[in-house]
Amino acid sequence: NVGCVPKKLFVYGSHTRHDVEDARAFGWNVTIDEKEPVDFARLVANKDVEIKRLNGIYDGMMARAGVEVIRGRAKIIGKNQVEINGKEITANKILVAVGGWPFVPDIEGKDLVMTSNEAFYLDKVPEKIVIVGGGYIAVEFAGIFSGYGSHVTQIYRGDLFLRGFDDDCRTFLRDEMIKQGVDLRFDTDVAAIAKRDDGRLDVTLKDGSVIEADKVMYATGRLPKTKNLGLEEVGVKLGKKGEVIVNDHSQTNIPSIYCVGDATDRVNLTPVALAEGHCFADTEFGDKPRSPNYENIPTAVFSSPAMGTCGLTEAQAREAHPGDIDIYRSNFRGLKHTLTGRDERTLMKLVVQRSTDVVLGVHCVEPAAGELIQLAGVAMKAGATKADFDATIGVHPTSAEELVTMRTKVEE
Repeated sequence: NVGCVPKKLFVYGSHTRHDVEDARAFGWNVTIDEKEPVDFARLVANKDVEIKRLNGIYDGMMARAGVEVIRGRAKIIGKNQVEINGKEITANKILVAVGGWPFVPDIEGKDLVMTSNEAFYLDKVPEKIVIVGGGYIAVEFAGIFSGYGSHVTQIYRGDLFLRGFDDDCRTFLRDEMIKQGVDLRFDTDVAAIAKRDDGRLDVTLKDGSVIEADKVMYATGRLPKTKNLGLEEVGVKLGKKGEVIVNDHSQTNIPSIYCVGDATDRVNLTPVALAEGHCFADTEFGDKPRSPNYENIPTAVFSSPAMGTCGLTEAQAREAHPGDIDIYRSNFRGLKHTLTGRDERTLMKLVVQRSTDVVLGVHCVEPAAGELIQLAGVAMKAGATKADFDATIGVHPTSAEELVTMRTKVEE
C-alpha cells in the first residue's frame, strides 16, 4: 500500500513533463497547461484504485489456495500460540513477516515531518520540499517531487548519498540530479524544524542555515516493525534495531517460530522477502529444504535517472581481490537526446576479475536501468565471463549494447 508499486507509479508520472518537452523534438505539438499543470489528487486516487485491485488479486489467490485470513492485530503468546482479536490460535509453526516502518530521529519539530508513508496521500504537490536522508527512498522521492515541479532540497549527513552502491554510479547520479535542479546538501543535518505563522516550515540546519519549505519528508531508514508482537516475551532473540535473529533457514532460536523479510534486516528488498518465504515453504512443507542465496541480487534505485546494480562494487571487488580487478566503463549521451538536446547522460560499468575473467559486478545509470539489470543478473548467476559478454551480439541501437561492446579497460 505504501511501498514499491505506488512509488513506481509516482516515478512514471514524474517523468511526464520531460516527456512532453522532449516530444517537440520528435515533431509533436504538445504543451502542458501551466495554469494547472498537475492534479496530484487525481494521481493519488488512481493509485489507490490500482492498489485496491492488486490487494483484491492477492486476496483471491489466498482464497483459492484455501487460506483462512483473519484481519486484526496479532500477538505471539507462546511458542505455538498466537492471539488475534481476543481469540487464541495454535500452530505447529509460526511465521513472522511484518516488515519495517520508517524511522524518524528525535529532533525539535519531529511532529511536523512526514515520511514516505504520508507522501502517497498528499492532495497537492508541495511548492518547496526538504527531503532528509541519503538512502534509495530519499533519492527516489527527490526525483519524484522534482519531476512534479517541486523545488527539492535533499539533506544528507554524509559526504555522498547511496552508501554501499558503486562510487562511480553515486557521483554520476549526483551530477545528473544537480543538472535537473535538485539542491543537494551533503555533510550537514537538520537541527530543528519550526512552523511559521503562514503555515510553512523553517528547517534549521546544523551549519546555521535556514531553509523554507511547505513539507519536510524524512527518509532516514526503516526499522523492523517487531515491537509489541510478543517476540521477546516468548524468548525470541532480537538484535539492536529490533530485527529478528534467524539462521540460514529463517528459523529463530525458538524452533517453532520463523521470520522472513525486512523484519530480519538481512537484505531489505521485496523480491528477497518473497524468496525467503518461498524457501521457508519448500523447506517446511514441500520436502525440498533450501535457503536463500544472497549473492548477485540485481536491484534498482528508481531515481531520475534510474540506477541498476548487481554484484560487487569496484571498491568491494578490489578489497576481495587486490591487484586482480579490471574495470570497463562508458559514459555517453543516449540516442534519444541527440534530438532533444537534453543534457542527460548514461553510465555503464563492468567489474571483472582479471585472473578468471568472471564478471563480478554490473552497474548502470540510465532510464531503463531497472529493466536492464534484471537480465544482467541472470548472466551473473550463470557465472558469465567478460568473454561471454564480448561474444554476445548487441541489440542496436540501444544503450544496453554498450555492455557487450566495451573493450578498453580503464587505466589504473
